[in-house]
Amino acid sequence: MKISITDQFLWDVYDILQKGGDITRFIFKRRRTLYDILPGSKNPTYRNYLKAKNERQFRNLIYRLKKNNLIKVKNLEGKQAVILTRKGIDRALKNRFKKERGNLKKRKDGKWIMIIFDIPQKYNKSRNLLRSILQNLGYKMFQQSVWVTPYDVSRKTEELLQQYSLDDYVKIFLIEKI
Repeated sequence: MKISITDQFLWDVYDILQKGGDITRFIFKRRRTLYDILPGSKNPTYRNYLKAKNERQFRNLIYRLKKNNLIKVKNLEGKQAVILTRKGIDRALKNRFKKERGNLKKRKDGKWIMIIFDIPQKYNKSRNLLRSILQNLGYKMFQQSVWVTPYDVSRKTEELLQQYSLDDYVKIFLIEKI
């Protein structure tokens, strides 16, 4: 599946930050930036995007990402740094799951994964994001807050729940048949 240059850029930035350290630490502790890992023109992702787009197009891409609140560009130690916002991370993750959806493999044991969740109304955005990502992981809605899948995505699901601190509101079951 081909994704847009915007989504690819967000995913590349997210991937670099994840390889540079634990993403949860990045989100909740000190803000890590692209500058922390590979500064400026030494960064291969930065160079690839400059090559693929001329400077004006690249600046327009950065402008659109800032305008849509997907990134922030700040001056750190006299140099500009790109910081992914929470919305940017969410979009990068959603698109990663969409891209990987074509590679989903059914569980070898024939069992299904079932998720039941009850997320309070005050976390409405997290609940909607969870539903969206569950769809992208190949889950199907069985009932309003009950989703099932025959695919082997339990590790990705657990990763997602921990990242968004939704573990307390979700129960995961392994079932033999529906």
